Amino acid sequence: MTSATRIIAGLGAGLATGAVLAAWAPTLSGPVAAVAAPIGGLWLNGLQMTIVPLVLALLVRGIGTASDAAEAGGVAARAVGLFAAILLCSALVAALLFPALLALWPQPERAAAALRGGLAAAAAVPDIPPLGEWLRGIIPPNPVQAAAEAAMLPLVVFGIVFGFAVARLAPERRAALTLLFDAIAEAMLVIVGWVLALAPIGVFALALATAAHTGLAAIGGLAHYVALYVVLLLIVTAGAYPLAVIGGRQPLGRFARAALPAQSIGFSTQSSLAALPAMLTAARDDLKLGERGPAIVLPMAVTLMRATSPAANLAIVLYVAALVGMPVGPGALAAGVLVAAVISLASVGVPSQVTFFITTVPIALAMGVPVAPLALLIAVEVIPDLVRTTGNVAYDLAATTVAARTPPEA
Repeated sequence: MTSATRIIAGLGAGLATGAVLAAWAPTLSGPVAAVAAPIGGLWLNGLQMTIVPLVLALLVRGIGTASDAAEAGGVAARAVGLFAAILLCSALVAALLFPALLALWPQPERAAAALRGGLAAAAAVPDIPPLGEWLRGIIPPNPVQAAAEAAMLPLVVFGIVFGFAVARLAPERRAALTLLFDAIAEAMLVIVGWVLALAPIGVFALALATAAHTGLAAIGGLAHYVALYVVLLLIVTAGAYPLAVIGGRQPLGRFARAALPAQSIGFSTQSSLAALPAMLTAARDDLKLGERGPAIVLPMAVTLMRATSPAANLAIVLYVAALVGMPVGPGALAAGVLVAAVISLASVGVPSQVTFFITTVPIALAMGVPVAPLALLIAVEVIPDLVRTTGNVAYDLAATTVAARTPPEA
């Protein structure tokens, strides 16, 4: 049984157990929920304790990888610039469209109330600082304090600056620091692996506590979340096709046919890396991009660019904000866009079941959104992840048609 299957099983068992208690043993539902909720909270804390050191280590490593690639030549430099633009646009699409989607198709009140009722401790809405104070806080006067307070936006800014600074060091010093951050990242991933092994128990406990208060109404909230999430992912994925047509000068039909086999592999494996051989074949044979350009750009794209991730991760946090009734002002939304675009770089080399927390918790912390509801949403992540991977493959190929295309002669 895969990790995703075990988590879904834990969610289902927790919801069913809580619903049975609420319907047939209401006098027991409160005491049982009072025991289950702290167990789920302990599991969630175990995940949160790894976020700051892991994100910082992966971010520094990712910046170094991008810097190396940009210095490798013209094609690589064009590719890195294009990747950055795509990631930022992905986050901006979510910031602009997802609130509109929520307005057109709001959360069912009964289902939303059910989720809120089961996560009452998570629903406390923090104070939003004034714009001037928020802008001052972007640059951390004390990075250690920012890390201790889990202030993710200033920590991400520090990580970017530090990563570029490390890339400028002499080779032997740079290698020493890179080795240190690699070791920190690997140690944190070991801890994350231990915590995720307990995910079925943690999700079971949180789902039980929710359903014990609300019955099965929470299922409607999860179904609404998945449907809205998938709609946004389909809209974002559609953007890869005009990119290939306009920027890559590819006929629409040719690009769609070339991408389909690799997308099928990505969909079935939930891994764009597994689709890399098919993408290389499509770029060389179907899109006529030659050997050298795709051989440089596609491995970089798979490593550095998960194009749908900024939109998806920001949408998840915006959904939680709407769930708990938190208004998202311009400052918080700007913080979310910046962190969502940058933090996707920090998921390089991380197993897919881990990236959900690594890439959503920092956004939530930067925006002041409660993180506890994320523990329930990961249980249904396997469904949108199929669409995520399909979109990532499309963008990997579309970006390759742009970056690897031979420039016109002067």
